[in-house]
Amino acid sequence: MVGNSLDAFIQDMQTSWGPLSSEVVARSKTHLEVLARASTDEVWLGSLHKNASPYEELYRDSVYGFVLLAHTETIGLYRPPHDHGRSWVIYVVLSGEIEMRSYARIEDQQGRIQLVKRDSTIVKPGQAMVYLPGDIHDTRCISEPALLFRFTERDLKKEDKEEGKVTRFVEREGIWTV
Repeated sequence: MVGNSLDAFIQDMQTSWGPLSSEVVARSKTHLEVLARASTDEVWLGSLHKNASPYEELYRDSVYGFVLLAHTETIGLYRPPHDHGRSWVIYVVLSGEIEMRSYARIEDQQGRIQLVKRDSTIVKPGQAMVYLPGDIHDTRCISEPALLFRFTERDLKKEDKEEGKVTRFVEREGIWTV
């Protein structure tokens, strides 16, 4: 029995889960967009808005491994360019606005790596952004405050800390590099 929109989301994700494919990503994105329209009258979502936690794990699937997180971000918070290792990720904004820029990783003839900015999108409430394995992006909160969900195919803390699969980029002399 489904108790609220979060329970419905979990059930929908478990039902439609499978190996990475266009269909799985599209269904996951749709499920997240539906979840983002949930009423703040639901206790769990009202608490997220009230507590304004920078990081809260909402669900971790013990069978399929996907994780749903909530983040409340303050204006100006910037997360430099990074990828998500082998994982794919979907962000959906519930309130506020987040700027997300994407990059291509370029290697010159001397083997130096640099990022080239592809585009910039202002993500508004109800909108979702998908990043597939190897995609590089950054985020900047441009409103006060912004609440977003981050859905990841797998545990990114493990991916980053234990397996070293996540790449983070740094800026040197105006150029983003490894």
